[in-house]
Amino acid sequence: MLLIGLIVLSLSRLALVAWQWDRVQATGIPITVLVQGVRADLVLLGYALAIPLVSAPLFAYSYFARFWKLAAVSWATIALVFILFMELSSPQFIMQYDVRPNRLFVEYLAYPQEVFSTLWNGFRFALLAGIGLTIGLGLLIFYLLKHASDGTTMWPARKLLLVWPLLCLIVFMQIRSTTGHRPANPALFALTGDSMVNSLIINSSWSVLDAISSIRKEAVSSEIYGKFPREKVLPEVKSAAWLRDYAFTHPDIPTLHFQQAAIQRDKPLNLVIVLEESLGATFVKSLGGLPVTPELEKLKAEGWWFEQLYATGTRSVRGIEAVVAGYAPTPARSVVKLSLAQQDFYTLAAGLGQQGYHTEFVYGGEAHFDNMRSFFTGNGFQRVVDIREMRPAFTGSWGASDEDLFNKSLERLAQLHAQGKPFFSLIFTSSNHEPFEFPDGKIALHDPVKQTVNNAVKYADYALGKFMTEAKKQAYWKDTLFLIVADHDNRVYGNSLVPIKKFHIPGLILGADIKPKRIDTIASQIDLGPTLLSLMGVSSAHPMIGRDLARDSTAPGRALIQFNNYFAWLEGQSATILRPGQPPLLGRYKASTGEMDAHAGTPDKAQVDKAMAHVILPSLLYREQRYRLPE
Repeated sequence: MLLIGLIVLSLSRLALVAWQWDRVQATGIPITVLVQGVRADLVLLGYALAIPLVSAPLFAYSYFARFWKLAAVSWATIALVFILFMELSSPQFIMQYDVRPNRLFVEYLAYPQEVFSTLWNGFRFALLAGIGLTIGLGLLIFYLLKHASDGTTMWPARKLLLVWPLLCLIVFMQIRSTTGHRPANPALFALTGDSMVNSLIINSSWSVLDAISSIRKEAVSSEIYGKFPREKVLPEVKSAAWLRDYAFTHPDIPTLHFQQAAIQRDKPLNLVIVLEESLGATFVKSLGGLPVTPELEKLKAEGWWFEQLYATGTRSVRGIEAVVAGYAPTPARSVVKLSLAQQDFYTLAAGLGQQGYHTEFVYGGEAHFDNMRSFFTGNGFQRVVDIREMRPAFTGSWGASDEDLFNKSLERLAQLHAQGKPFFSLIFTSSNHEPFEFPDGKIALHDPVKQTVNNAVKYADYALGKFMTEAKKQAYWKDTLFLIVADHDNRVYGNSLVPIKKFHIPGLILGADIKPKRIDTIASQIDLGPTLLSLMGVSSAHPMIGRDLARDSTAPGRALIQFNNYFAWLEGQSATILRPGQPPLLGRYKASTGEMDAHAGTPDKAQVDKAMAHVILPSLLYREQRYRLPE
């Protein structure tokens, strides 16, 4: 098992290194990547060896020996097939996420229907080839192990019991892999400034198993960056220029404060948020991307256009928690999926519901995906509309097309307006998602092959343009604020620990009496909630720590970015990067070019304190259930 495992993992790593040779060579340590990779492989295989080894004194002699041999062969086969499957899965995952399989690989397994549909429609050859290779090579592995086992002469009990402690010590040291204070973990192999290359050093099986372990420990996730005095967390966060003048007086909800709207209105505006799937600045020409969003480019001249808006993460649920709840990111899973946030957790819907608004979520797929239905219905959304209430003309792997989604949304908005109550509608698109399925004949294709991300984005933009054109004709337009914003970019990659450029997203606020304006300062998705409330004329108490850009949109801003286990605090060109089990780094980011130097020096204490306070606070508020409205 040890020999076959090392051969499989080493060959896979060699192939991945050859494939990504330019990135690996740029780090200057290609040999180290391979050597340290073998070390990481020995750690994983040591865990696999430990199972049969520990049971040996009980079963590996006398009349139990035959059973033990068969059990050992079966266990070794299962372990090696798992390792083989993970390595075969790695190239496609790296193409999508620019890193080996990690916690995203595990989280998506909770939705087998959507995942299988995506794989079948978008990656059918890779899926069938991977399954075929896994089965074929798995049978070969079983044959080799069974043949070796049949030719094995079992030791007598005395010899086994004498040698067994030494073997246990050897395997223990193999797993520990160091004489240092802490045993080896994936962070030990983060040897470069390129997170993708770092992931090549370890193997995919260990990466996924470590992700499963970290998910179990997510309640204390932010503490992975080191100790930070609790009594400093709130004062540090509240010292922000946009928060320091507020009164925080509630004993149980430490960030609760009353925000007076910057614009006073006789009747507060309605709110519609269009959350665009995977629409990064990569696809917006005026933000340095491709020219595949002409409709959005036209609309930007009609409202508040964000030049430097950054997503907080790389998943839709991370964008949801930031945009809809104003909640800052942590290394844990999004609160959309965490148990303690399924009730009494603040969202714009919960706050606006107290103001007499009707609130609803409209989605073209099945709303249970990513636990959205549970989170929304438990936290202020009075109605959820998904594909079950639609009659789509086109249905893809992820549900109704964006045109069908927007047609249903227009129908719902008209009905809400007719009811006479103010309303808040969250509309979440899905056409720009693997495997990029959309109706024929709608757009002039950007790429010659239809099912590509660029074509899917162009179709999503086309559907958005149609929706906005129709919405402008409706009676509610003059009384409604619209936000168009991405949840995250399509793919996050780059030769930096935190590829900040790939977190750059478009954002546009328009409708009602909003005048055209460019927001040049750095902004985060968590700033959108407070800004929307202020523009709507809604004065209310809430726990959001974001910035009200309606009061001041010129002063320097900041962005909070979570990328795998790294947290970045972006302020100007300075990015303070927190790493688990390692000292913080100072990065230099040039927004004009997207270039990022993650090893520019050591950040000063003030910057580290800001970053630490902002990554620890959301974890504390979640664990203690203090991100809510008063009862």
